[in-house]
Amino acid sequence: MPTLRVDLQRIKSDILSLAEIGRDPVDHGIYRMAFTDADMEGKRWLTDQIDAAGLPHWTDGAANISSKVEGTSGAPEILIGSHIDTVPCAGALDGTLGVIVGLECLRCLREANVSLERTIELVAFSDEEGRFGGMFGSQSVCGEINPEKLATMTDMNGVRLEDELVRHGLDPMGALDAARNPETIEGYLELHIEQGPVLDRIGKPVGIVDEITGLFTWSVRFKGEANHAGTTPMNMRNDAFMGLADFAHEIPRILDENGSDRSRATIGKAQILPGATNTVPGLVEFSLDVRDTSDEVLDELATAFRKALSAIARRRHLMFEFEQKSYIAPVKCSQKMIDALTNQSSLLGLDSNTMPSGAAHDAQIMGRMVPVGMIFVPSKGGQSHSPSEWTAWADIEAGANVMLNTLVQLAS
Repeated sequence: MPTLRVDLQRIKSDILSLAEIGRDPVDHGIYRMAFTDADMEGKRWLTDQIDAAGLPHWTDGAANISSKVEGTSGAPEILIGSHIDTVPCAGALDGTLGVIVGLECLRCLREANVSLERTIELVAFSDEEGRFGGMFGSQSVCGEINPEKLATMTDMNGVRLEDELVRHGLDPMGALDAARNPETIEGYLELHIEQGPVLDRIGKPVGIVDEITGLFTWSVRFKGEANHAGTTPMNMRNDAFMGLADFAHEIPRILDENGSDRSRATIGKAQILPGATNTVPGLVEFSLDVRDTSDEVLDELATAFRKALSAIARRRHLMFEFEQKSYIAPVKCSQKMIDALTNQSSLLGLDSNTMPSGAAHDAQIMGRMVPVGMIFVPSKGGQSHSPSEWTAWADIEAGANVMLNTLVQLAS
């Protein structure tokens, strides 16, 4: 089979066209959050592009959009894809690049009249960015959505998922019919921007993901006693903020002793109450985001963080409590897909880097059901989730060609 090449001009045109849907002219960010009017306009744009390519398309009960190139046998098919919904004030590539490159791969295979044993199906998943608290589209495909979840999923403003679906003429219960039989799927492959600085700094055009990080998030409280800042001696205070300060300094030690080189821990949000300049803080609420590619390491880190919080609370005469807000298990990528991606990168003369994914993706959800693989392309300056997000066209072309030829290898 000769080496195939994507049409970079088509990819460019698609990226720039879709980026105008939901773009704010003031801050230049893209606002295409799941099931907003802009997101639905983006879905219509995608089906128009699929039609223009002469390919079939359909939408399942979770509003996931699919297209495919049929194989010659009834063998389990290969899924490819990502998402086109965005965070608020987003860039043009996160998620979108995987869908557009996936569509370009289908176009190239159809135009080259390549005969493959396995069907290759593109899926543009709904709500990967978690507006409603999960990855609704891929969770639906994996059978992880049930009536109770549908009835209780809301966004941060209290908008119900069910109401948004109905507003767009969709039947919420249809999501239950989106579940796939894993025996019909050989595997899932996703191309994505790295969203971090590694590939950009080491100057490599392609990353091959070996593991996708797991994570847990906690909401933590230290309760002390609010009191007058001038009349309360330092050694007589129950200062909740000092508990947070002590804990923040403990994080590097805990990661060194209980984590791995792939461990991350972040306090991304904190609130100090009562919040007056002349009052000793009586309450601090903060978030803790912890990530690693190993279940065992995550368990060890959780235990170590609980012990540290408890010790600080005793020493500072505070009370502490925490609530686990989320847990996503880590996923190992398929060795077969890693080997295929490595092989095709080499055949294309591309220097690749094997690396973990520190962010969650639809591949992580799909990995609970079927073998998965991921390709990364560099993010300029490591920037993502902002209008500054970008990847060089040459790197996009390189990653797309790796994906296209890997699909031929896996589907033959």
